[in-house]
Amino acid sequence: MAIFSIEIADNDVEIVINSLCENYKRPETIIDSNGDSISNPETKPVFANRMVREFLSDHVKRYQIDLLKKQLEESINSPTINDPYI
Repeated sequence: MAIFSIEIADNDVEIVINSLCENYKRPETIIDSNGDSISNPETKPVFANRMVREFLSDHVKRYQIDLLKKQLEESINSPTINDPYI
């Protein structure tokens, strides 16, 4: 399996992770199975990594759907429809 990686300067890691958490609305607390509010067990770095993976996956899906849609549209023969009064 291939690895796709990026490099972030050490002094920028925190702002990148915090930005992803804020932009993708990571909750600081969640409700557990007992109905109690607890600290989110998914750490900010794990959440940010998951959001990046979802972003990539969503874009690949969108690309594939658009490509298939274009191919389908190109394969459809438009019917000839004439106005008999012209």
